[in-house]
Amino acid sequence: MPIATVNPANGETVQTYEAMGEEEIERRLQLAEATFRTYRTTSFGERARLLHRAADLLEGDQDEIGRVITTEMGKPVKQARAEAAKCAKAMRWYADHAAELLADETPAEADVKDSGGSRALVRYRPLGPVLAVMPWNFPLWQVVRFAAPALMAGNVGLLKHASNVPQTALYLEDLFHRAGFPEGCFQTLLIGSAAVDDILRDERVRAATLTGSEPAGRAVAATAGEMIKKTVLELGGSDPFVVMPSADVGRAAEVAVTARVQNAGQSCIAAKRFLAHTDVYDAFAERFVAGMKALKVGDPMEESTDVGPLSSEQGVRDLAELVEDAVRGGATVLCGGERPEGPGWYYPPTVLSGITREMRIHREETFGPVATLYRVADLDEAVLLANDTDFGLSSNVWTRDEADVDRFVRDLEAGGVYVNGMTASHPAFPFGGVKRSGYGRELSGHGIREFCNITTVWHGA
Repeated sequence: MPIATVNPANGETVQTYEAMGEEEIERRLQLAEATFRTYRTTSFGERARLLHRAADLLEGDQDEIGRVITTEMGKPVKQARAEAAKCAKAMRWYADHAAELLADETPAEADVKDSGGSRALVRYRPLGPVLAVMPWNFPLWQVVRFAAPALMAGNVGLLKHASNVPQTALYLEDLFHRAGFPEGCFQTLLIGSAAVDDILRDERVRAATLTGSEPAGRAVAATAGEMIKKTVLELGGSDPFVVMPSADVGRAAEVAVTARVQNAGQSCIAAKRFLAHTDVYDAFAERFVAGMKALKVGDPMEESTDVGPLSSEQGVRDLAELVEDAVRGGATVLCGGERPEGPGWYYPPTVLSGITREMRIHREETFGPVATLYRVADLDEAVLLANDTDFGLSSNVWTRDEADVDRFVRDLEAGGVYVNGMTASHPAFPFGGVKRSGYGRELSGHGIREFCNITTVWHGA
């Protein structure tokens, strides 16, 4: 895949870039290793000062970088600006909390004595250069939620971004440079996917994090496993959105629309499968479909646009194939389902009902504004159907019944259970999944400790 900015709204190539050669990659690896040796000794206060400066700069740049993001991957510009603001918020959160999250821990005095020691502590130390392989769908946020905790922990970052967002990738390197971080703290590698394996095998790279597809995750995990290097993987999702009889159906339907079509539905944590109890199915379906029909699809640079284009022609083809397969199998199209004519990689908000387990759309992730709607008879069926997927990233449950909540929290196979609201990432809460959605956690204290050497320090009596 060429490294290029191609505008999804019209398919026009805006700018292309040459991939870095071996000599430049080696220079950057050397720089990362050298920078880490000194940066790792900086204080939390100094790191926080730099990260606060980066947040201020990003906040000031949000209009400009928002337009770049929209040009590169098609996100409505108002959503792109909001992404930049969210990144600044996360930077400030880690700047303010990292020292506390990574503070030395003291074991119980009785346990220290039982070990034969006089004192002991647990200290979190940085690992070194961390390779981040990141996707295009949230081209700022996915990177910042890795970079902010990694830099605050004393690590340095190497970014291999998706090949269709090179301007955003270069902006991120420049942002941290302008903020005053030492040269080599955060570097963008303009490389294709084929170059990742050799970089991950390099002994100077100590760990890796990837957000992306299952095949990409398997490839990185396999190499990292062979080289015995720590990895965090955040892969696909097919999140359930369950509506029970006690729910506020109107509010649930309203939020369901946003949960499905934000970023044109191109989100791992977007709700994708909508499970409504039979007692409220008709009311929910009517309001949900009406909300999907009312969305404005169009130019992502227009402030009034709700849904922009998908990021690529291939993405549209993949989505259309899933819908067509479902229709051939007997699914009913409640709205959408027909790709519009004209330039750009657009697909309309679509709702399908009558889904069966034999259809591809039941098993595969739908990365676009297509929702599948299911009727469930009771709580038991809701749990079974919600878990009937290879993925387990997050989940959404709408109910006022605390017994329902307890059951869903106990039995749903997911990294998150969001009650009466849509899944959203926040720097204070751990983020990640189970099953084929990956392993490890980003964000919160759990995320900042993923790439730390958790060191026991013990003193004899």
